[in-house]
Amino acid sequence: MVDTGREAFRPGQEPPPMPRLALYALLVCLLAVAAAVVSFVQGSWLGIVWILLAGVASNMAWYYLRRARAGRGTSVTG
Repeated sequence: MVDTGREAFRPGQEPPPMPRLALYALLVCLLAVAAAVVSFVQGSWLGIVWILLAGVASNMAWYYLRRARAGRGTSVTG
């Protein structure tokens, strides 16, 4: 089941956890950056593909985080 992050938030309570899809995208982004570093250290130009994947994954994480914040009614701009 997908975590939509639409639980009710009341002042004085701890905010709901980060949406699951945003966490997965952030994990993919970090792993892609690590793979890019390893590729470049080994002298391979394949690291460029990993950098592009990291960019897409970071955009996905940002999107899912903003969507969850908008669903809760909190500030989206930061």
